[in-house]
Amino acid sequence: MTGQRLQPQSIEHHRIVVKIGSNVLTGGTDSLTPSAVAAIVEQIAALIGRGVQVLVVTSGAVAAGRHRLRAHHESHGAVAQEAQRAHQGDLQSKQVLAAIGQSRLMALWDELFEQQNVPIAQALLTRHDLADRLGYLNARNTLLGLVDLGVVPIVNENDVVSIEELSESTIGDNDNLSAQVANLVDADLLLLLTDIAGLYTADPGRDPAARLIEEVPAIDDAIVAAAGGSAGTRGTGGMATKIQAARIATQGGAHVVIADGAARDVVLRAAAGEPAGTHFAPAGDRLESRRRYLLSGLQARGTVTVDAGAAAALLRGGNSLLPAGVTACEGTFVRGDVIHVVTADGRRLASGMTNYASDEVARILGRHSDQIAETLGYELGEEVIHRNNLVLV
Repeated sequence: MTGQRLQPQSIEHHRIVVKIGSNVLTGGTDSLTPSAVAAIVEQIAALIGRGVQVLVVTSGAVAAGRHRLRAHHESHGAVAQEAQRAHQGDLQSKQVLAAIGQSRLMALWDELFEQQNVPIAQALLTRHDLADRLGYLNARNTLLGLVDLGVVPIVNENDVVSIEELSESTIGDNDNLSAQVANLVDADLLLLLTDIAGLYTADPGRDPAARLIEEVPAIDDAIVAAAGGSAGTRGTGGMATKIQAARIATQGGAHVVIADGAARDVVLRAAAGEPAGTHFAPAGDRLESRRRYLLSGLQARGTVTVDAGAAAALLRGGNSLLPAGVTACEGTFVRGDVIHVVTADGRRLASGMTNYASDEVARILGRHSDQIAETLGYELGEEVIHRNNLVLV
């Protein structure tokens, strides 16, 4: 990448999920194209250097696997046949290709980010992982722990065991996965990078009068109708699935931008809140959405009582609930359940998702965090409730 990179005057969004489609990763070819991805990596690295937290949701495993097999066409006829079957949409063959291509996909990300001295981590998820309360908590804690360390999680659908994305269902693709990840980590911005400048009033390939819709204050029937269309030849998600993803993320309080991944400085411009593609405004406040989820979205399974010191620390904000401050535990709950936090006189302070089951809390209450492993024989976190999973009443 040559030329001077844009240096935005300010950063509008500080936790960003960037979803990169197969057509961007391949640069319009039939294989992963490092040069098409390197500019995006450079921009993400620049944001990391400014303290922005970035998560990447990537497509491309099937494309990488297909290319790997096609390299053996002449000497492996059966392999060529398998690749052709996958190209025609055979689900099992696509899972085979995803398994072959996943390591190549991660190798590309690792190489490009290594050049920028940015560490990455792989995270394979399925929708079932996020639907399960324990899986949700584990995924959230891990991803937030990674970005707190300046690591870029590279997230992908676990195609080997999940059929939703590969079968091209209307609810299963990496667009929607990225929206779920954005809500999972309370992202400020979901940036969907594709091979088109954004959402148009009509198909620009067929209608020369089609114009780019730069701002979408709310997703209504007209916006859904404008999406129309189907997936690209190398990906599973078309504009319709991007609108679905935008609806999910904006309802969670995030901004959403659909933009051309090849456009100059598109990631930096989107992070700065500058015009880039089509911008979808949040449907509600992100923190309030998170608050509603923890306070009323799930029924509390139990209660922990805290001492005056812990109560004061929680009320100051930004603090986790440590076992040392817990004096009592009531109810039967498991890791990942929502529980209430109350004072000694019964005043409710907060609610959150617990790292420990009720019997475990009963054993570690009043103890320092460094005594958890000694007491239980294992440790699931230094906190009873991590600050990222706790809201004050």
